[in-house]
This record gives sequence, structure tokens and C-alpha cells, in this order.
Amino acid sequence: MDTRTLLDPTGELQVVGRQKPARPPSLDGVTIGLLDIAKARGNIFLDRLDHRLTERGFTVKRYAKATPSRLAPLELRQKIAEEVKIVVEGLAD
Repeated sequence: MDTRTLLDPTGELQVVGRQKPARPPSLDGVTIGLLDIAKARGNIFLDRLDHRLTERGFTVKRYAKATPSRLAPLELRQKIAEEVKIVVEGLAD
């Protein structure tokens, strides 16, 4: 049984219940998105992750937000949702 509590860091004043998306049974054939949210040194983490995933044969697509303090524009979120199955965000400072 999973007893972890996930907190939403977006600053919403009312809690919105969301279902966790199902994990794919395998990463075979899955395109992985790497989202740089413009935090300092997040690109270094994502560059390394991109290299490691690519050398293992995964298809990787890169995305970037202009600033970490704002939500990603709707167009970017839609593009990511259309193009990849999994997204990793670079949150490092």
C-alpha cells in the first residue's frame, strides 16, 4: 500500500484532486521529454540525463520554459503532451 502524500507546489489555494497517471509498463519505444524550467544548473542535470538516455537508445526531446516562476505556456504544455509519454523536469539549483 502506498502511503506517500504528494504535495502540489503550484500555490493553488484550493486543493484539486488529481489521479496519478499510469506508468507505462516498459520504456521500450517511449519518447522521453526533458523540460528545463530555467532553474540554475538544471540544464547541466538535463544534459547529462539526455546523454545517458540517448546512449541507451531512447528517443529524447528537449523543452524549455523562459522562467521558473511562471507556468509553462499552454502551447508548450500541449506540445509536450502530444510528443512524449514521460517528462522529466530539471529542478536543480
